[in-house]
Amino acid sequence: MSEQNPGARDRMWGSRLRVIRNERCELPLERAAKLAGWHGSKLSRTERGLRPVSIQDFATLVTAWGLPAKERDAILTELATGASSGWWDRPIPGVPEDVGTLAGYEAEAVELVAVAVAVVPGLLHTYETAVAAMAANGLTRRDIELGWIARLRRQQILGKVDFSVYVTEAALRTHWGGKDAHHAQLAHLLRCMEIGTAGIRVIPHQQTGALLLHTWHWMRFRHTPPVVYVELATGATYIHEADHYTAILDRLDQVALPKDGSRTLIRRLMEGG
Repeated sequence: MSEQNPGARDRMWGSRLRVIRNERCELPLERAAKLAGWHGSKLSRTERGLRPVSIQDFATLVTAWGLPAKERDAILTELATGASSGWWDRPIPGVPEDVGTLAGYEAEAVELVAVAVAVVPGLLHTYETAVAAMAANGLTRRDIELGWIARLRRQQILGKVDFSVYVTEAALRTHWGGKDAHHAQLAHLLRCMEIGTAGIRVIPHQQTGALLLHTWHWMRFRHTPPVVYVELATGATYIHEADHYTAILDRLDQVALPKDGSRTLIRRLMEGG
Protein backbone atom coordinates (compact mmCIF):
# COMPACT_ATOMS: atom_id res chain seq x y z
CA MET A 1 0.00 0.00 0.00
CA SER A 2 1.74 3.20 -1.13
CA GLU A 3 1.71 6.41 0.85
CA GLN A 4 0.62 8.30 -2.25
CA ASN A 5 -2.49 6.11 -2.55
CA PRO A 6 -3.59 5.31 1.01
CA GLY A 7 -6.37 2.76 1.44
CA ALA A 8 -9.83 3.75 2.53
CA ARG A 9 -9.39 1.79 5.74
CA ASP A 10 -6.25 3.73 6.74
CA ARG A 11 -8.00 7.05 6.13
CA MET A 12 -11.04 5.95 8.07
CA TRP A 13 -9.07 4.56 11.02
CA GLY A 14 -6.85 7.65 11.04
CA SER A 15 -9.93 9.86 11.18
CA ARG A 16 -11.29 7.86 14.10
CA LEU A 17 -8.00 8.21 15.95
CA ARG A 18 -8.14 11.97 15.48
CA VAL A 19 -11.70 12.11 16.82
CA ILE A 20 -10.79 9.99 19.87
CA ARG A 21 -7.74 12.14 20.58
CA ASN A 22 -9.62 15.41 20.24
CA GLU A 23 -13.08 14.58 21.55
CA ARG A 24 -12.61 11.76 24.07
CA CYS A 25 -9.08 12.29 25.38
CA GLU A 26 -8.77 16.05 24.74
CA LEU A 27 -5.08 15.82 23.87
CA PRO A 28 -3.08 18.08 21.55
CA LEU A 29 -1.25 16.18 18.84
CA GLU A 30 2.29 16.58 20.18
CA ARG A 31 1.28 15.57 23.71
CA ALA A 32 -0.63 12.55 22.40
CA ALA A 33 2.36 11.45 20.32
CA LYS A 34 4.75 11.80 23.26
CA LEU A 35 2.52 9.66 25.52
CA ALA A 36 2.71 6.84 22.96
CA GLY A 37 6.42 7.23 22.30
CA TRP A 38 5.78 8.44 18.74
CA HIS A 39 7.02 11.47 16.84
CA GLY A 40 4.36 14.08 16.25
CA SER A 41 4.85 13.82 12.48
CA LYS A 42 4.18 10.08 12.58
CA LEU A 43 0.91 10.57 14.44
CA SER A 44 -0.11 13.39 12.12
CA ARG A 45 0.48 11.23 9.05
CA THR A 46 -1.39 8.35 10.67
CA GLU A 47 -4.43 10.51 11.41
CA ARG A 48 -4.47 11.77 7.83
CA GLY A 49 -4.33 8.24 6.43
CA LEU A 50 -0.88 8.78 4.90
CA ARG A 51 0.61 5.65 6.45
CA PRO A 52 -0.79 2.20 7.20
CA VAL A 53 -2.22 1.78 10.70
CA SER A 54 -2.58 -1.62 12.35
CA ILE A 55 -4.87 -2.70 15.16
CA GLN A 56 -1.74 -2.90 17.31
CA ASP A 57 -0.93 0.75 16.54
CA PHE A 58 -4.51 1.71 17.34
CA ALA A 59 -4.36 -0.18 20.65
CA THR A 60 -1.01 1.38 21.59
CA LEU A 61 -2.30 4.89 21.00
CA VAL A 62 -5.68 4.71 22.73
CA THR A 63 -4.13 2.88 25.70
CA ALA A 64 -1.41 5.50 26.07
CA TRP A 65 -4.03 8.23 25.88
CA GLY A 66 -5.95 6.74 28.79
CA LEU A 67 -9.15 5.83 26.96
CA PRO A 68 -11.28 3.84 29.46
CA ALA A 69 -10.65 0.10 29.12
CA LYS A 70 -14.28 -0.81 28.38
CA GLU A 71 -14.55 1.74 25.59
CA ARG A 72 -11.10 0.86 24.26
CA ASP A 73 -11.85 -2.86 24.12
CA ALA A 74 -15.19 -2.28 22.38
CA ILE A 75 -13.52 -0.19 19.66
CA LEU A 76 -10.69 -2.67 19.15
CA THR A 77 -13.15 -5.56 18.88
CA GLU A 78 -15.16 -3.60 16.32
CA LEU A 79 -12.02 -2.85 14.30
CA ALA A 80 -10.84 -6.47 14.45
CA THR A 81 -14.24 -7.72 13.30
CA GLY A 82 -14.17 -5.40 10.31
CA ALA A 83 -10.47 -5.79 9.56
CA SER A 84 -11.19 -7.94 6.51
CA SER A 85 -13.14 -4.90 5.26
CA GLY A 86 -14.89 -4.99 1.93
CA TRP A 87 -14.81 -3.89 -1.67
CA TRP A 88 -13.74 -0.34 -0.73
CA ASP A 89 -10.27 -1.66 0.19
CA ARG A 90 -9.95 -2.92 -3.37
CA PRO A 91 -11.23 0.15 -5.23
CA ILE A 92 -12.63 -0.11 -8.72
CA PRO A 93 -10.15 1.30 -11.26
CA GLY A 94 -11.35 4.69 -12.45
CA VAL A 95 -13.61 5.32 -9.45
CA PRO A 96 -12.46 8.22 -7.22
CA GLU A 97 -10.89 7.08 -3.97
CA ASP A 98 -13.33 9.29 -2.05
CA VAL A 99 -16.10 6.86 -3.01
CA GLY A 100 -14.31 3.99 -1.32
CA THR A 101 -13.60 6.11 1.73
CA LEU A 102 -17.28 7.01 2.04
CA ALA A 103 -18.29 3.35 1.67
CA GLY A 104 -15.91 2.45 4.48
CA TYR A 105 -17.50 5.01 6.77
CA GLU A 106 -21.00 3.85 5.82
CA ALA A 107 -20.11 0.24 6.58
CA GLU A 108 -19.10 1.14 10.15
CA ALA A 109 -21.97 3.52 10.87
CA VAL A 110 -24.98 2.56 12.96
CA GLU A 111 -27.07 5.44 11.61
CA LEU A 112 -26.97 7.39 8.35
CA VAL A 113 -28.91 10.55 7.53
CA ALA A 114 -28.69 11.95 4.00
CA VAL A 115 -29.73 15.54 3.26
CA ALA A 116 -30.29 15.98 -0.48
CA VAL A 117 -30.73 19.36 -2.18
CA ALA A 118 -30.63 18.84 -5.96
CA VAL A 119 -31.12 15.10 -6.52
CA VAL A 120 -32.13 12.13 -4.33
CA PRO A 121 -29.21 10.50 -2.49
CA GLY A 122 -27.01 8.07 -4.40
CA LEU A 123 -27.92 5.25 -2.02
CA LEU A 124 -31.46 5.45 -3.44
CA HIS A 125 -30.67 6.10 -7.10
CA THR A 126 -32.09 4.07 -9.92
CA TYR A 127 -29.77 3.52 -12.87
CA GLU A 128 -31.42 6.19 -15.02
CA THR A 129 -31.26 8.84 -12.31
CA ALA A 130 -27.62 8.05 -11.58
CA VAL A 131 -26.65 8.24 -15.26
CA ALA A 132 -28.45 11.56 -15.77
CA ALA A 133 -26.97 13.15 -12.64
CA MET A 134 -23.42 12.01 -13.41
CA ALA A 135 -23.73 13.17 -17.02
CA ALA A 136 -24.88 16.58 -15.80
CA ASN A 137 -21.71 16.66 -13.69
CA GLY A 138 -19.61 16.24 -16.83
CA LEU A 139 -18.57 12.59 -16.45
CA THR A 140 -17.70 10.52 -19.51
CA ARG A 141 -19.76 7.45 -20.39
CA ARG A 142 -17.00 5.15 -19.11
CA ASP A 143 -16.76 7.01 -15.80
CA ILE A 144 -20.54 6.97 -15.49
CA GLU A 145 -20.66 3.18 -15.80
CA LEU A 146 -17.85 2.74 -13.28
CA GLY A 147 -19.58 5.19 -10.96
CA TRP A 148 -22.81 3.22 -11.21
CA ILE A 149 -21.02 -0.01 -10.26
CA ALA A 150 -19.59 1.69 -7.19
CA ARG A 151 -22.99 3.13 -6.33
CA LEU A 152 -24.61 -0.29 -6.57
CA ARG A 153 -22.04 -1.69 -4.18
CA ARG A 154 -22.64 1.13 -1.73
CA GLN A 155 -26.35 0.36 -1.88
CA GLN A 156 -25.68 -3.06 -0.38
CA ILE A 157 -25.66 -1.31 3.02
CA LEU A 158 -29.42 -0.70 2.73
CA GLY A 159 -31.42 -2.78 5.17
CA LYS A 160 -28.38 -3.22 7.41
CA VAL A 161 -28.24 0.29 8.86
CA ASP A 162 -30.73 2.85 10.17
CA PHE A 163 -31.03 5.10 7.11
CA SER A 164 -33.04 8.33 6.93
CA VAL A 165 -33.35 10.88 4.15
CA TYR A 166 -34.37 14.51 4.01
CA VAL A 167 -34.87 15.49 0.36
CA THR A 168 -36.06 18.81 -1.03
CA GLU A 169 -39.31 19.00 -2.95
CA ALA A 170 -37.35 20.58 -5.81
CA ALA A 171 -35.13 17.48 -6.09
CA LEU A 172 -38.21 15.26 -6.27
CA ARG A 173 -39.81 17.40 -8.96
CA THR A 174 -36.74 17.41 -11.23
CA HIS A 175 -37.04 14.94 -14.12
CA TRP A 176 -33.53 13.46 -14.04
CA GLY A 177 -33.33 11.21 -17.11
CA GLY A 178 -36.75 12.21 -18.43
CA LYS A 179 -40.38 11.56 -17.52
CA ASP A 180 -40.23 7.74 -17.43
CA ALA A 181 -37.00 7.72 -15.41
CA HIS A 182 -38.51 10.24 -13.00
CA HIS A 183 -41.60 8.05 -12.51
CA ALA A 184 -39.42 4.97 -11.88
CA GLN A 185 -37.28 6.85 -9.37
CA LEU A 186 -40.30 8.00 -7.39
CA ALA A 187 -41.72 4.47 -7.42
CA HIS A 188 -38.39 3.20 -6.08
CA LEU A 189 -38.52 5.70 -3.22
CA LEU A 190 -41.99 4.49 -2.28
CA ARG A 191 -40.82 0.88 -2.30
CA CYS A 192 -37.89 1.76 -0.03
CA MET A 193 -40.29 3.42 2.39
CA GLU A 194 -42.67 0.47 2.26
CA ILE A 195 -40.07 -2.21 3.00
CA GLY A 196 -38.30 -0.06 5.58
CA THR A 197 -34.88 0.37 3.98
CA ALA A 198 -35.15 4.16 4.19
CA GLY A 199 -37.22 6.67 6.09
CA ILE A 200 -37.86 9.50 3.63
CA ARG A 201 -39.17 12.96 4.50
CA VAL A 202 -39.70 15.81 2.07
CA ILE A 203 -38.50 19.35 2.73
CA PRO A 204 -41.27 21.54 1.27
CA HIS A 205 -40.61 24.50 -1.02
CA GLN A 206 -41.95 27.11 1.35
CA GLN A 207 -40.00 26.18 4.48
CA THR A 208 -37.72 28.87 5.94
CA GLY A 209 -36.65 27.12 9.12
CA ALA A 210 -33.48 25.47 7.81
CA LEU A 211 -30.98 26.92 5.34
CA LEU A 212 -29.56 24.22 3.04
CA LEU A 213 -26.56 25.24 0.95
CA HIS A 214 -25.32 21.81 -0.16
CA THR A 215 -25.90 18.06 0.02
CA TRP A 216 -24.40 16.17 2.96
CA HIS A 217 -24.34 12.86 4.75
CA TRP A 218 -24.41 12.58 8.59
CA MET A 219 -23.00 9.34 10.02
CA ARG A 220 -23.17 8.11 13.63
CA PHE A 221 -20.90 5.39 15.04
CA ARG A 222 -20.99 3.21 18.14
CA HIS A 223 -17.96 4.53 19.92
CA THR A 224 -16.96 7.80 18.27
CA PRO A 225 -18.79 11.07 17.56
CA PRO A 226 -20.68 11.62 14.30
CA VAL A 227 -18.88 12.50 11.07
CA VAL A 228 -20.34 14.54 8.21
CA TYR A 229 -19.50 13.92 4.55
CA VAL A 230 -20.02 17.00 2.39
CA GLU A 231 -20.23 16.70 -1.39
CA LEU A 232 -18.24 19.31 -3.33
CA ALA A 233 -17.97 20.08 -7.03
CA THR A 234 -14.48 18.56 -7.19
CA GLY A 235 -14.58 15.86 -4.52
CA ALA A 236 -15.67 15.78 -0.91
CA THR A 237 -14.65 16.73 2.61
CA TYR A 238 -15.22 15.15 6.01
CA ILE A 239 -16.20 17.24 9.03
CA HIS A 240 -15.40 15.69 12.40
CA GLU A 241 -16.96 18.40 14.53
CA ALA A 242 -20.53 17.69 13.52
CA ASP A 243 -22.51 19.70 16.09
CA HIS A 244 -23.60 22.36 13.57
CA TYR A 245 -24.98 19.72 11.19
CA THR A 246 -26.61 17.81 14.03
CA ALA A 247 -28.43 21.03 14.96
CA ILE A 248 -29.61 21.41 11.34
CA LEU A 249 -31.09 17.91 11.53
CA ASP A 250 -33.09 19.00 14.56
CA ARG A 251 -34.48 21.91 12.55
CA LEU A 252 -35.23 19.70 9.56
CA ASP A 253 -37.20 17.41 11.83
CA GLN A 254 -39.45 20.40 12.56
CA VAL A 255 -39.91 21.70 9.00
CA ALA A 256 -40.02 18.50 6.90
CA LEU A 257 -43.27 16.78 6.07
CA PRO A 258 -44.03 13.71 8.20
CA LYS A 259 -43.47 10.33 6.57
CA ASP A 260 -47.15 9.90 5.66
CA GLY A 261 -47.29 13.39 4.16
CA SER A 262 -44.05 12.74 2.28
CA ARG A 263 -45.45 9.48 0.90
CA THR A 264 -48.59 11.30 -0.27
CA LEU A 265 -46.56 14.00 -2.00
CA ILE A 266 -44.36 11.46 -3.79
CA ARG A 267 -47.46 9.60 -5.02
CA ARG A 268 -48.97 12.85 -6.26
CA LEU A 269 -45.77 13.68 -8.16
CA MET A 270 -45.89 10.23 -9.78
CA GLU A 271 -49.38 11.04 -10.99
CA GLY A 272 -48.18 14.28 -12.52
CA GLY A 273 -49.23 16.57 -9.66
